[in-house]
Amino acid sequence: MSLPTHIQQTYTAILCEELVPAMGCTEPIAIAYAAAILRHALGADPVTLRVELSGNIIKNVKSVIVPATDGMHGIEAAVAAGIVAGCPDRKLEVLCALKPADAQRIRDFLAATTPAVSELDTKHPFELVMTGEATVNGQTVTARVHLIDRHTNVVSVTRTAEGVTQDLTDRYLYGESLEHTQPADRSLLNVQDIVTFAEEADLTELKPLLERQISMNMAIAEEGLRNEYGASIGRLLYNGGHSDLRTQARAYAAAGSDARMNGCELPVCIISGSGNQGMTASVPVVVYARKWHTDEETLLRALLVSNLITVHQKTGIGCLSAYCGAISAGCGCGCGICYLAGGRFNEIAHTLVNAVAILSGTICDGAKASCAAKIAMAVEAGIMGYDMMRSGRQFYGGDGIITKGVENTIRNIGRLARDGMSETDREIIRIMLGE
Repeated sequence: MSLPTHIQQTYTAILCEELVPAMGCTEPIAIAYAAAILRHALGADPVTLRVELSGNIIKNVKSVIVPATDGMHGIEAAVAAGIVAGCPDRKLEVLCALKPADAQRIRDFLAATTPAVSELDTKHPFELVMTGEATVNGQTVTARVHLIDRHTNVVSVTRTAEGVTQDLTDRYLYGESLEHTQPADRSLLNVQDIVTFAEEADLTELKPLLERQISMNMAIAEEGLRNEYGASIGRLLYNGGHSDLRTQARAYAAAGSDARMNGCELPVCIISGSGNQGMTASVPVVVYARKWHTDEETLLRALLVSNLITVHQKTGIGCLSAYCGAISAGCGCGCGICYLAGGRFNEIAHTLVNAVAILSGTICDGAKASCAAKIAMAVEAGIMGYDMMRSGRQFYGGDGIITKGVENTIRNIGRLARDGMSETDREIIRIMLGE
């Protein structure tokens, strides 16, 4: 039975919203994006800066290297990089505007202007407020930028000069910006319809998005295998190409994270607002498809399964939490591999339940080099879930947080991550801030 048109349109819209390019870890890049808007709104470099961030953003920015900064990391580096880059219209690719000489400009800016950073008291896992002051034509000008819930969701930009405040928000909603409209309704996602959509979808609109995901994410994975980045988990697993297929799938995904977490300037195609999740959901599926000589259409449809199942799980969990998002993407890639092998709803549902039973609850303690190792384990969980299904083995309702029905199990995971791990999240942030 074909899906209703509104479901097909919604799933297509979700993929169009989710599969976007970003250079660098998305939380520091969101800070850089806000800083680029601030600089543009002021019309000059700020001489004072205040940055207020939700704890989850602080957690994800603290240790990760900001691309194109010559190895700098942290909130201040992200702010300064965005100020120097400008080009807010490039959104999550804002740092692509930086040139090698700009690393010194970033250092010079920070030597002259130290951003005051504080944690926001907010219920939103993702919220960012940046305020700056500059002198323009002898006048003091103040600007304020506010992002909430999504990495490019600009809810307010104001500029105050000579006591008059202008609302500039609409100037920073570029072109067909998603911020003009409400996001597509992710509550309509379910595994049965995702599999049906993958089988029936007209690929005309989706093919360019999926091809970009393959191209970008495989390129950074291969870069991570060629060169030493961070702990080089991918290179360790790959073992010069002598590892088996499942280990190679883990190695490629981990290598992409090795590179991305440690300053590589190649872009990635994200999913659920995360480049690590984007790579985890896609790269292992591509590795399996190439080894199995799968035709292009089947690969693209398998990626629809992996991407949408990843988003489906993350919808209940939320944008940022104590629950490592790579686990959701690893479970998604296991479902994509199952689709490659001819599995459909029943097989994919069993694969997913098996996978989430294996590794759910892995903590997110920020973006950093060890994310690559977590990705490797997440992919292993997804593949093991598939292997269990293939051999007639499965976990059953009543086994821990697993319950009867794949949708009920997904709801349990959301409850665990969103509600059960909320205090864990706060404690992780306190630990990371040395409190």
